[in-house]
Amino acid sequence: MSPDEYCQQKAAQSGSSFYYSFLFLPQEKRRAITALYAFCREVDDIVDEIADDMVARSKLAWWRKELQAMLNGEPTHPVTKAMQPHMVTFDLQPQHLMAIIDGMEMDLNQSRYLDFNGLKNYCWHVAGVVGVLSASIFGISNPQTKDFAEKLGLALQMTNIIRDVGEDARKGRIYLPVNELQQFQVKAADILNARHTPEFTQLMQFQYERACQLYEDAMNTLPKEDRRAQRTGLMMAAIYRSVLEEVKLDGFRVLQHKIKLTPIRKLWLAWKTYIRG
Repeated sequence: MSPDEYCQQKAAQSGSSFYYSFLFLPQEKRRAITALYAFCREVDDIVDEIADDMVARSKLAWWRKELQAMLNGEPTHPVTKAMQPHMVTFDLQPQHLMAIIDGMEMDLNQSRYLDFNGLKNYCWHVAGVVGVLSASIFGISNPQTKDFAEKLGLALQMTNIIRDVGEDARKGRIYLPVNELQQFQVKAADILNARHTPEFTQLMQFQYERACQLYEDAMNTLPKEDRRAQRTGLMMAAIYRSVLEEVKLDGFRVLQHKIKLTPIRKLWLAWKTYIRG
């Protein structure tokens, strides 16, 4: 299996909404974004699937060394082998890749965030920098497009957090800010024990409204001249906003189950966004 085939398999197996938007890219850009996504999956899976803290930290440390080896022209992993040719072509910044690993390590260091500013810092590491790296691959002519990508990354990550409250709670994590739980009189124990209360619904409505505003802020930041190049990001936004709306229509019952769109609906949303240009 070639490095590109490995990354393709990693992306396809994940079932992620991102995968469907990649299908519309030209070959070289598709190979680059697939390699980047495979890297994100590799380090994310370490935190999600390895129960032993020390083992997880050791594996993340290995990936830091592997990134440095890639920069020195000596990658050993299929993902870094696939990613290396694209670093210069698309001006991908190594510090952004390192920041992603920092974000994964944050999950090992804390499972709560006191306020939204603290949560935003986490989101920047695991999603904002991914947005900027992705936008660089898609094509940037106006530097403001990086602001759009960073804001979109935050909106996408907040959608993930809203959708995955129950799933994260089962891992002992609550990403919703502590001061907002207090504001809406929601007890952490209610979330950890999957007790859906009227107060929890109000809290989630607040999160939903903020996420909608984050999408609007991102869209208002995208320069007109880069809109066509950034269609893949817009496809991601269309898919994730649909997830957000489904969560709302379901009454924010995210503690009991996880909302998912069918593959055909994801593909249709991506196609609809693509033909709009």
